[in-house]
Amino acid sequence: MAQRADVSIGTVSKFLNTPQRVAPDTKKRIGKAIRDLGYVRNEAARQLRAGESRTLAFVALELNNPFFGDVADAMERRAAQNGLFLFIVSSNGDPEREGQYIEMFVQQRVFGVILASGMTRERELELLFTRRIPTVLVDAYGASSRFSSTSVDDFLGAERAVLHLIEQGCRSIAFIGGEVQIHQISERLRGARAAVDAHPGVQLEVIPTVERSVHAGLDVGEQLLGRARKNWPDGIFAANDSLAMGVMQAISSGSDLRIPEDIAVVGYDDIDFASSAAVPLSTVRRPREVFGRSAVDLVRDQADSKEALPVRSIVIQPELIVRASSKRR
Repeated sequence: MAQRADVSIGTVSKFLNTPQRVAPDTKKRIGKAIRDLGYVRNEAARQLRAGESRTLAFVALELNNPFFGDVADAMERRAAQNGLFLFIVSSNGDPEREGQYIEMFVQQRVFGVILASGMTRERELELLFTRRIPTVLVDAYGASSRFSSTSVDDFLGAERAVLHLIEQGCRSIAFIGGEVQIHQISERLRGARAAVDAHPGVQLEVIPTVERSVHAGLDVGEQLLGRARKNWPDGIFAANDSLAMGVMQAISSGSDLRIPEDIAVVGYDDIDFASSAAVPLSTVRRPREVFGRSAVDLVRDQADSKEALPVRSIVIQPELIVRASSKRR
């Protein structure tokens, strides 16, 4: 292969292991030689020799939430810049399944692990820590002092969202969310309660959901519309945009209620569909691009360290985006 590409064996090795360090013209020649010769690398054998993989594993909470897809896209582009390959899986809110994935990643000796489920168990974290696998927690603010993390202050984001609803005149607010054992959800609920507790006369109702999907939001919306009108909330804060959009769809198609005049709605994440909905959705923005890039950079920093794994925490301030779904004044 080296002879066909007219380069040294060392340059071919560099291309295969750290392609970002090879000049573009040289990359083209080696790439053509590989294609011409039909070469397929034995990655498992290489890992046994080198003791290192180029696979970066990303565990998302759920892939039906567009937010995680956007974060994964940013990670993939950053990983490619570092000569890494991104492997994406979803726990779907199942700690047991996530544990199986993590054990597999340890066995495969992956380059690093990025966890964004918010529900990783201590035994899996201990396994990653003792095996010195570079690990970064995404969206898990303050969850562990042993791992680097990148996150948004979900407590503050939720508090701002509910304070906004109160400022718009809402006095009966429903929090629609998933399982509270998920770190992100519990922080958003805590922030919502803090905002309500600071305003006497305002009530907060918690409506849990098994999923955090548009379909789950539709179900909640239909349940609310099945109540006597006097028991309807006048404000809704949903734990993510998918839930919020499902609720709005149910309200718009199943009643004569107006959004935001009768029910104001705020979501969380600021996915692409939020601004283009029939009624543009107010939401709390989490910067997906920053999440993805910084998580990969933190893994890279740990992998480059020759001593104890360095711990860094990047906490991003949330931004409330006010649109037509909640703006009454």
